Amino acid sequence: MIKMNNVAKHFSGNQVLTDVTFAVKEREIFGLLGPSGAGKTTIINILTNQLDADSGNHSIGVAAFNTGLMLDADGLYPRLSCLDNLYVFTGIYGISKQKAMEALENVGLTYAAKKSVSSLSKGMRQRLSLARAILHQPKVLFLDEPTGGLDPNTARGIHKLIMNLRDKGATIFLTTHNMEEAVKLCDHVALLHKGKIVEHGVPLEICERHNAVKTVPDLGAVFIKLTGVESI
Repeated sequence: MIKMNNVAKHFSGNQVLTDVTFAVKEREIFGLLGPSGAGKTTIINILTNQLDADSGNHSIGVAAFNTGLMLDADGLYPRLSCLDNLYVFTGIYGISKQKAMEALENVGLTYAAKKSVSSLSKGMRQRLSLARAILHQPKVLFLDEPTGGLDPNTARGIHKLIMNLRDKGATIFLTTHNMEEAVKLCDHVALLHKGKIVEHGVPLEICERHNAVKTVPDLGAVFIKLTGVESI
């Protein structure tokens, strides 16, 4: 469904990505793991044609209008209500306004439909951004740090929604620096360090290869072993 082959990218002489290669199967959750600055957002921007790669090739197995995108910079309109924010995009997508309320219901925000975005907590903004991303029921969904900075309870709610979307047929590309989150959610993961993929595969199998399974798989320990980075 999603492929990258030998993709490289640099900015102002700094190499950001080097020979990045991976494939994501249809109807799976794929996790791209690494610390801030590793190149995760750059990969999403290339896959969604917001940036051009210097070399290599990439593809997504659906038309552009069948993709959804949730970035850290949410781009919400602060003076508009939650519902009116989504109405902007029902117009763009040419879909029924009823889909806006359905999306709010899916993320547990129907009670805040008339609230202005400026009055929302960060967790509520994250959920609204996710509602916008799934408004048109995309076949492929890109989520860039969807639970970053959220409290554990809010993060668990978003995890549940992500798994429900996968179960309903979506292919989900997830970036995170939370190794526990990746083990919980992802069918396959790739570990990214300084623009290079240093390991990839099924989370449990990666941990078994590197003797990082005790009571639970520990991808963090694998990352430290491979890169020498003490924190992610």
